[in-house]
Amino acid sequence: MQIFVNTPLNEALRHTLRQEFPEGHQLVFRVELPDDRQLDAFRNANVILGNPPVAWFTEVPAQLKFWQLESAGFDGYKHLQLPDVTICNLADYFSVPCAETIVAGILAFYRGLEELTLLKAEKRWVGSPIRYRLGLLTGKRVVILGAGSIGQAVKKMLSGFNCSLQMVARTHPEATIHSPEALFAILPQTDLVINCLPGSAKGFFTSDMIKALPPHAVFANIGRGSTVDEPALIKALQDQRLAGAVLDVTQVEPLPPTHPFWEMSNVILTQHTGGGQSHEQEGKVVIFADNFRRFIEGQSPQNQINLSKGY
Repeated sequence: MQIFVNTPLNEALRHTLRQEFPEGHQLVFRVELPDDRQLDAFRNANVILGNPPVAWFTEVPAQLKFWQLESAGFDGYKHLQLPDVTICNLADYFSVPCAETIVAGILAFYRGLEELTLLKAEKRWVGSPIRYRLGLLTGKRVVILGAGSIGQAVKKMLSGFNCSLQMVARTHPEATIHSPEALFAILPQTDLVINCLPGSAKGFFTSDMIKALPPHAVFANIGRGSTVDEPALIKALQDQRLAGAVLDVTQVEPLPPTHPFWEMSNVILTQHTGGGQSHEQEGKVVIFADNFRRFIEGQSPQNQINLSKGY
């Protein structure tokens, strides 16, 4: 099989990947090809690693059998019709770092760490006046939007804070809330909403849901910026109808310099770094090698997805 590696791996990882594959499989690395040969290599692929440009799929590789995405999300590809292709993402791989990022951001918000960091840069000691307005994550009434791998990791971490936890999902057995109507009923008694929804849930958290939250509530987003009514969120934060927000994702990325979020002292931005970790590329190679081995041996690869269903 011809394996097209779109992921820009360094020389050491390309060598590692070559060692992982038996004879009979040809690895073609995009980073080793001139620009005018990359598209042809893609179109001749039986196997793909990575996220090629969406525009390339105007002509789907005729012999494509297996595709390993290098991301958890796949919004840009959901329109593709690939019924005979086994497709996997990296949802489980990114779930723990994403959960740690959003929990860290929430703790930073409640404990005033962003303000204290800015004071350090100014070499200015304030101390006690800040101390008496800090909040706690412990004991908060939390709603987690989405019961996928990220939502599950968030739930596990927050269980150590003695939070009251409810998950929202249409059919997942661990969810306690299965409809917008049921969600509306508990939002007025909610302290913290953590959005872990994928891009397929576009516009799920509406302006009316934001309005239903109490003024002390915090909204956190580690899912997708498109799943919340961002103008309504901005207005609620500006009008102090919401205490704050912790956002790893926004509707437009990178966030434009003129965007209101930059100027809001009650908003923490983590700049879509949520899934990051120092050995990220090495992990992708290991997962791809294992999943491809499962595929050629007739076993079920991990984290298979359905593009059209969005999960």
